[in-house]
Amino acid sequence: MTELETFDVVVIGGGPAGATAATDLAKRGRSVLLLDRPGRIKPCGGAIPPQAMREFDIPEAQLATRVYSARMVAPSNRTVDMPIDGGYVGMVDRKDFDEWLRERAAEHGATRLDATFETIERDADGTALVRYRPGQGRDSGEPLQVRARAVIGADGAHSAVAKQCVPGAEKMKYVAAYHEIVRTPEGFDGTRCDVYYQGDISPDFYGWVFPHGDTISVGVGTEISGFSLRSACTELRKRAGLAEVETLRCEGAPIPLEPLRCWDNGRDVVLAGDAAGVVAPASGEGIYYALLGGRLAGEAVEEMLATGKASALKLARKRFIKDHGRVFWILGIMQRFWYANDKRRERFVSICADPDVQYLTWEAYMNKRLVRAKPTAHIRIFFKDLAHLLGVVSPR
Repeated sequence: MTELETFDVVVIGGGPAGATAATDLAKRGRSVLLLDRPGRIKPCGGAIPPQAMREFDIPEAQLATRVYSARMVAPSNRTVDMPIDGGYVGMVDRKDFDEWLRERAAEHGATRLDATFETIERDADGTALVRYRPGQGRDSGEPLQVRARAVIGADGAHSAVAKQCVPGAEKMKYVAAYHEIVRTPEGFDGTRCDVYYQGDISPDFYGWVFPHGDTISVGVGTEISGFSLRSACTELRKRAGLAEVETLRCEGAPIPLEPLRCWDNGRDVVLAGDAAGVVAPASGEGIYYALLGGRLAGEAVEEMLATGKASALKLARKRFIKDHGRVFWILGIMQRFWYANDKRRERFVSICADPDVQYLTWEAYMNKRLVRAKPTAHIRIFFKDLAHLLGVVSPR
């Protein structure tokens, strides 16, 4: 690679968003450089819905396991099981899954490079100059640079690309997340995800115990500064009966709370995935939305390159909000209200026992759309929610 080699697109960040964008653009015949910092593994429960597998051609072999139900745990330790009627949720280990996505991009023609992004500068003719260091960190080697007709920033919630190029990126709101990957003990139920809605585990989010086949992800998240995620995770492992099992690795990272208002610089840079803030509120689900965000960013860049119109970059956010903005708005309201204190969390878990809630929740999650097939169910849920809000019904 020469110092001033020119690529149609440089994708910075090789998680689900960046790797998907790189794959799609390489398949279209574009020259793509995929920069990814080695050794980076995002803390993540690893849930991936069937819709993601269908939409992004993810083979069954990439699943560590399948789960067929979720168990909600209330502050009182009351549990509510939510079986998935006729479906499942796939579980992946991000260490393996993200690498498979990057390899797929390379197989379709993208150039992979383990590197740490530094800055975007400008050539004499205004073309973006992407500066990076091979390997990991500032001491990994002498800085190099390439020219890029377009740049996709998919480098996480603390995106350096976003902070350098996109107005408003510094206002990103996020939850701090931490998890420990532990060895699965004998007798553990690997077909169920456990979600803990308990204030001492997380005062404003939740804790999770998600199976990954031979391993388990045990994690917590919060927006509150000073809350000890490690201590909460230790306590969560005790409650889940996993205190004494082997710990394989520990990871922490920010998870965005809402999409940024602007995803591009109006010229040649667009954001995708966590860098754009596309993680679902309340659930924290990010893999599907990262895959989708990468695809939409790739489509916007392709149109920009084909037409020469920088305004095409705005299509990524416009299309995402059109299809998923309402869901994100609803989930944001849910998180702010139901996660506010243990009294409300208790009622929230109680609501999860309702068959209508379970049906609509799983249909929306697995197929990534608001369910319209049962309008009477929506009406029933509205009045049940209202009864809980007014305290007319007991949370038990």
